[in-house]
Order: sequence, then structure tokens, then C-alpha cells
Amino acid sequence: MPKRTNYISWDEYFMGIAVNSAMRSKDPSTQVGACIVNPMNKVVSIGYNGMPSGVDDDQVSWEPKEGLDSKYLYVAHAELNAILNAKDGSALQNTKIYVTLFPCNECAKAIIQSGVKEVVYQEDKYKDSIASQAAKKLFTLAKVKTTQYKGRLPHIDYK
Repeated sequence: MPKRTNYISWDEYFMGIAVNSAMRSKDPSTQVGACIVNPMNKVVSIGYNGMPSGVDDDQVSWEPKEGLDSKYLYVAHAELNAILNAKDGSALQNTKIYVTLFPCNECAKAIIQSGVKEVVYQEDKYKDSIASQAAKKLFTLAKVKTTQYKGRLPHIDYK
């Protein structure tokens, strides 16, 4: 019997992990996932946007309000969580990060500083924002490649 030919590509596999990771997020408006892989196509770390470890997410606002009750002051982004979740920071050198949403400027700095060399992103929802434009400029200056994911997203029909 010949081998299957309709198996998913590495990009589809890793973006699928990022999408599944995003589904762990409790954020009611935006769920983001990230998957970092090394040059040998091994998963180094994953993350999703959520409250920092040890913070009771029922005690902090999930509202995008202004002031001290804004979720933006508390939520850690998926990219930062994936970087911080890596067991060994040196394992991030020359890696690729798959993210469901183009990184903000703060995450771009962490991505660059950690040694990631390529960002594969699914959506660029905030492309007109200053934070996204700054992130793109940072990636260009640091020679970090950015690629929009154009492949299919794996779907399993459980019917």
C-alpha cells in the first residue's frame, strides 16, 4: 500500500498548534496562539494570551476599558508566553514562531531579543496601528523574516 499523499505540511502542522493554543485563551474578544519551532521542525515552546501564572483570572478584568480595569495591563501575549515557557532560552536561537495574529511592537522586541529569526503569522488585524507598524520596522531592522501564512488550517470533521 502506498503512503498517504494528502498529509499536512510543516507550516500547516505548526499553525494548527498555534490555532489550538489560541483556543486555550480565556480572553472574550481576542484569542491568540503561538508555536516556536527549531530548524529541525521540533516544537520548542507554545503559548497563548492570558493572565500570568499565579494570577487568578477571575480577579482581574477582561474588559478592554481604560485605566486600572483594562485587561491590556494584565494579559501576557501569546508570543511572550511562548518565549517565557521555553525551558532553555538558548534553544530559541534561529527558531521560527508561528502566531495567529501579527505581533505587537512589545512582542516584536521579545521575539528579536530571544533569537527568533522568522515570524509566520495568520492574520494582520491591526496592520494600520502604530504598534504593528513599529513591529514591522523592528523586524526589518533586526532582519527577522515575516511571512503571512497562506496555507489551509487543518480541520477534522467529527460527525
